[in-house]
Amino acid sequence: MEIEKLDNALEALLFVSGDGLKLTDIMEILELQKSELNSAIKRLKEKYSDGCGIHLISYNGKIQFASNPDYAEIVSTVLNPIKEKALTNATLETVAIIAYKQPITRLELESIRGVNCDYVVQTLLNHNLIEVVGRKDVIGKPLLYGTTDEFLKRFQIESIKDLPDYEQLLENIRIITDAAETNEQKGLYNEFELPPEDEIPEFLQGEKVDKIEA
Repeated sequence: MEIEKLDNALEALLFVSGDGLKLTDIMEILELQKSELNSAIKRLKEKYSDGCGIHLISYNGKIQFASNPDYAEIVSTVLNPIKEKALTNATLETVAIIAYKQPITRLELESIRGVNCDYVVQTLLNHNLIEVVGRKDVIGKPLLYGTTDEFLKRFQIESIKDLPDYEQLLENIRIITDAAETNEQKGLYNEFELPPEDEIPEFLQGEKVDKIEA
């Protein structure tokens, strides 16, 4: 396929889909080599970059169009008139634990945090930031939780293998949300209530966090 035609076709697919498209599906259906698709993605990322209102993001073997977080305040003001419930510090702490310790059970979460986690787990499930990934092979077969593709998108992480250390993850959250701190209507990129800048959860103080193997 000609370069210009490929770029235009990929652009159209991303626009119409609205959701993430698997790279393997695109290669199979369009009969493309991995190098051809990667080159097209690189060109589109250059086209949709910097101050452009749309960015092309990659995560977990998928690509998707997303709004530029610099315009989150305008987008949320126009498209999100109903205020969404902000995630609390406790919820952010819980999703951080799940990200680094997954797969993990609710009881293991409560052991780390020292409090009941029923509400925050349900909140994260409702926001599609975590999901049930199986059951632990112990008495009672408790549910195991892990992070979702939505988690990767929200925190701008391409793959769970690229999970940063805790401080960097917190900074990613802060960058995404700073654009609309004073805006009451929170949208796709800025619906989290952040802990104070100097606040690091006790469970991570002095702890070396190992990267999770996929």
